[in-house]
Amino acid sequence: MAAVSNPVVVMKRFELKYLLNPEQTAFLRERLKGHMEIDEFGKTSIASLYYDTPDYRLIRTSIEKPPFKEKIRLRSYGLASDDSPVFLELKRKADGIVYKRRVSSTIPLIKRFFDGLGDICAGGQINREIVYFRDYYKTLVPACLIIYDRTAYFEPDGDLRLTIDEAPRYRTKDLDLRVSMEGTLLLPPGWTILEVKVQQAMPLWLTSILSEGKIYKASFSKYGEAYRQQIVKQSV
Repeated sequence: MAAVSNPVVVMKRFELKYLLNPEQTAFLRERLKGHMEIDEFGKTSIASLYYDTPDYRLIRTSIEKPPFKEKIRLRSYGLASDDSPVFLELKRKADGIVYKRRVSSTIPLIKRFFDGLGDICAGGQINREIVYFRDYYKTLVPACLIIYDRTAYFEPDGDLRLTIDEAPRYRTKDLDLRVSMEGTLLLPPGWTILEVKVQQAMPLWLTSILSEGKIYKASFSKYGEAYRQQIVKQSV
């Protein structure tokens, strides 16, 4: 299986989630001015194809909120093609800390990988972890496609990252990153998902803004919510 140059990214951080109504979203955007800047990509449409076992073992375990859980997904920025880069991400959460292994590849190579026809990149620890994950769960198939329009903020000279996801949506048919960016809304129109990503403690100025806006932490998984809304309904 062909390797991709510089394919691996490893991340470790805390991720805090919040659900915002339209007024809270507008408030937060205004109050972030002077503290954080929008990254060079501006608003980006992101699609994540989640793989699971045929009986949805991964997401069923995840929504039970165990101390350790893991997911695997294939992500594209905008509509993908056979030749465009996509990113296979193994995401684990243990005691509130998120660990992510990320490998750049292409859709044809990823399909071969899930068919058991080779490694995902040119050896190394990350390759071993992702291959072990695939082999441990034995049969992993496309289960749900999550799509949203993300604006990412960064703190100059700091490690704080913040994202606001608009129009989070899903579909359980046409599970292909090359088809479209359409889907069924997960939240009421105008609502957004805020994610705060830090390696240490959240800064006091941000804590103050969230408190002023009555923005409180929420336990929310896009794939988990799609599973509750659609996949459970289909199985009844």
